[in-house]
Amino acid sequence: MTEKLLQYLWNYKVFKNFDFKDIEGNSVEIIHFGKWNKNAGPDFLDAKIKINGLLLAGNIELHVRSSDWIFHNHSQDPNYQNIILHVVLQHDIEIQELTGKHVPTLELKNHIDENIILKYEKLINGNEFIPCEKIFDPKKVPVHFHEENILKKLDEKSLELEQNLIHYKNNFEAVLFHSFAYSFGLKVNAHIFRQIAESVDYSIINKIRQNSLQLEALFFGISGWLEDPKDGQMKIWKREFDFIKAKFSISDLKFHPKFLRLRPPNFPTIRLSQLADLYKHQNLFSKIMEARNGDQLYNLFRTIKASEYWDFHFNFGNISKVQPKTLSKDFINLLILNTVLPLKYTYHKYHREEIADEIIELYRTVSPEKNTIVTGWEKLGLKITNALESQSLIYHHKNYCEAKNCLACGIGFKLLKE
Repeated sequence: MTEKLLQYLWNYKVFKNFDFKDIEGNSVEIIHFGKWNKNAGPDFLDAKIKINGLLLAGNIELHVRSSDWIFHNHSQDPNYQNIILHVVLQHDIEIQELTGKHVPTLELKNHIDENIILKYEKLINGNEFIPCEKIFDPKKVPVHFHEENILKKLDEKSLELEQNLIHYKNNFEAVLFHSFAYSFGLKVNAHIFRQIAESVDYSIINKIRQNSLQLEALFFGISGWLEDPKDGQMKIWKREFDFIKAKFSISDLKFHPKFLRLRPPNFPTIRLSQLADLYKHQNLFSKIMEARNGDQLYNLFRTIKASEYWDFHFNFGNISKVQPKTLSKDFINLLILNTVLPLKYTYHKYHREEIADEIIELYRTVSPEKNTIVTGWEKLGLKITNALESQSLIYHHKNYCEAKNCLACGIGFKLLKE
């Protein structure tokens, strides 16, 4: 038993019976169990109890053992002066301070089903894909479970984007560009691509964006790839980069993307060229913000491709089989999920009340990802038909299952109560 579990049981009133008596044998009627306080101070605030005909209002503190009151140094803390009830799983010692103030102690060990404690211990001590894997039931997934997870994820991402907006003086277009760079880098090069994007003032990107050759040359030059040209095209890129570098006083700092363990279509050469092609389009930010359905968003990316040189190259100087390097549907979905929808939500959330519902519907129009986490949920019997469900389950696995935060999980709540 942990104190957190005890608080959980008290908050949700999960007891075998409510015939409560204090350690003196007096009946204790809990009129209001209080509001669960997740911050410093007593565990439950603004509670009401009735004992010996007296109605008491104040705070309630919970401990696994009575002696924890001493170990937690509550006696010297002014936050605990308005305690009306001390609730413990096991009463092991008398607390003179509480006795002197006539604060009753309620022992819960005979009111809690031991099966709940055993079940919880199995959850937090297991090493399965999810803690409740052995007792998981798809029918226990709460109503609006996916919507709530997505909104939590969007709010977290929105806070991050708002910090970036402060840094870039509320320039949404700059933040969008940096976010796209991060997404184009995928897991291996995400941070490096963002560093490349942030190393140049966005005003410079804006000035040269219509010339995808120059923008491509800028990306390749900052990556340190143009110092020793291997063919004529590289010489052209080097010439353009040297011109841009001198004109805009770009620093000599270089960032070196990685190729290791990447499939050729995901090579940083290809992805940076595609990013340059994306940014030759005018009013990209406005078009994204105005898009109201999945097809409109998808159409913004379906024609994006790496420049002609990359039709028969994956890396500099090495000729390969002719293959236009367009964006795959899966990659476009990734851009929409990781970059477009979070920024769209952040941009509209303060002046369009319906934006949350609209974003959730857009998630439903995108195909689900395929990865080990999604596959793990599918093996447990869940049918995952769209990105709302897959993104929700990926988020839930990271923030609840891996952290074994079962007491804050809607699924865990239902399983523990049974």
